[in-house]
Amino acid sequence: MSKSVNNPKQQTCFLPIADMHVSKLNMRHGKQPPEIDDIYPSIFKSGVHQSLLVRQEGIGWGIIAGRRRFFALKKKAKETGKAVKAPCLIMESGNVKAAREASLLENVARLPATATERFAAFKALADSGQTPTDIAESFGVSLLSVTQTLALAALKPEIIALYESDNIGSDTLRALTLATADQQADWLKLYHGDDYAPQGEQLKAWLTGGARIKTDAALFDIDSYSGTIITDLFGETGYFQDPDLFWEHQNTAIAERVEELKTQGWSDVVLLERGEHFLRWEYGERSQEQVGKVFITTGHDGSVEIHQGYLSNTDIKKIEAILGGNDDEKAKPQAKPELSGPLAEYVSLHRHAAIRASLIDHPAVALRLAVAHMLTSADNWWIDAQKTTSRKETTSESVATSAGSIRFEKERAEVYALLDLSLPSHENGSAKRLTSDDVITVFSTLIQVDDATVMRTLTLAMGMSLATGSRSVEALTYAIPVKMDALWQPDDAFFDLLRDKKVINALVKDIAGKPCADGVLTDTGKSQKEIIRNRMAGHGVKKALPDWRPRWMQIPARHYLDVEGCLPAKLDSEVAEMMTLAEEAKAA
Repeated sequence: MSKSVNNPKQQTCFLPIADMHVSKLNMRHGKQPPEIDDIYPSIFKSGVHQSLLVRQEGIGWGIIAGRRRFFALKKKAKETGKAVKAPCLIMESGNVKAAREASLLENVARLPATATERFAAFKALADSGQTPTDIAESFGVSLLSVTQTLALAALKPEIIALYESDNIGSDTLRALTLATADQQADWLKLYHGDDYAPQGEQLKAWLTGGARIKTDAALFDIDSYSGTIITDLFGETGYFQDPDLFWEHQNTAIAERVEELKTQGWSDVVLLERGEHFLRWEYGERSQEQVGKVFITTGHDGSVEIHQGYLSNTDIKKIEAILGGNDDEKAKPQAKPELSGPLAEYVSLHRHAAIRASLIDHPAVALRLAVAHMLTSADNWWIDAQKTTSRKETTSESVATSAGSIRFEKERAEVYALLDLSLPSHENGSAKRLTSDDVITVFSTLIQVDDATVMRTLTLAMGMSLATGSRSVEALTYAIPVKMDALWQPDDAFFDLLRDKKVINALVKDIAGKPCADGVLTDTGKSQKEIIRNRMAGHGVKKALPDWRPRWMQIPARHYLDVEGCLPAKLDSEVAEMMTLAEEAKAA
């Protein structure tokens, strides 16, 4: 037996593989038999030329490194029926720390260890007393890499298990290194509960009190900050844990900057509301001599931008009018949008309900739209169910009881029953997936059904993920027939949201004609809406108009006052040309 030249504590010799086993100190102990097809032909022909690293364990030899070579030699012994020996480098039996390090070095150098194996191995070395610097030097990796791995290894085992089973991604795992043990526990409760558990970048915001404020956003000296700064080992900066404390310091620094600007001669320094944008096109450049102002914007992420030497276009016009002798000229008031926010939401949701209900009859179109979504990552394709509720309870109830929604929900119930799918824990689009079943369960079901059922399921999924208020919704009206009068009709919720008198009068003109509309121009909105109801019902007129629909709810969508203030009409104008050309090309 000869001594090793490199290490006097290690000896080399040939040992029978029958006396060997994989040591528990080997980082791959307990795993499934390794893949050896790439090395077996060579080992079968010529044997092993690189020594196995072993140590005395009981009456046998524990393999610290060389597990694949060992399994290849075992296969050779079985196939040839002959006893086989292997060249071995013998370690001291009592040095557990060195054995773990040798196993990790062997596996990192020769076979890529899984992420969780590296977590466990590095943690074991750290627990045995090695510093991050020691580990980095041993394996020829950066100190940052070791620090990152140890931070990941320190996460709760349940979190690591979620990552190993592909239930969470690496971005979520890394974000959780910013969390305290209590925050990790709170996040796990959210994940396993009914509420949404933030992941990725949203998780960072959740951990930092709802705002991800980076340290490089600070105008003040960070050394003067008394709060906690969270170090992001995987990013280029840290985060302020307490947003309120950050803003105390930041606002003080902003106030100092305002005073500096005034000292420099700026007569007016305007601080916009936090989160409000400086819309460059609404301002013109003006020097201090031209009464230019300074505008300061602050973002929820802590950012501060200073825009020097600007004046609003409205003020510029007033000044030019006065200088030109037209001091009576006033800025024209901006026109109100045709659809108010709540009414626009109502219209968008009902158009969505009617058009996706019509999509049920056209699976071929749904397939093509689905492929387009997949290629461009458009709208809702990550994939979530589209939320079909509103902040207003009356709108939610109106949409849920509409003919379009009833037909679509009936189809969903039938398809889910046919495929034995489970509804997600949260209805109406707040769930993370379209079904709570896992992908293999759904896939194994789909491969047993015919193409027609698959197409029916695809069409349903397309409808569930079709985004409200999107160009895709309006594009569909050129590809499939949508019987809007059968799927939606004006209801109490609609008339309640109809508030703007100009718009109401335009609707009266549409259904009853210009003379009638002009005659009630100064009447209350309530009385004018009653005219619309009466015309539809046929009260006081020769012919009822039950199929009348406002232009917003017609196919295609049109506006009354201004296309920019009517979202459906605006979206239609954006898709009409392309979709019309597509129809003509198809017909040709």
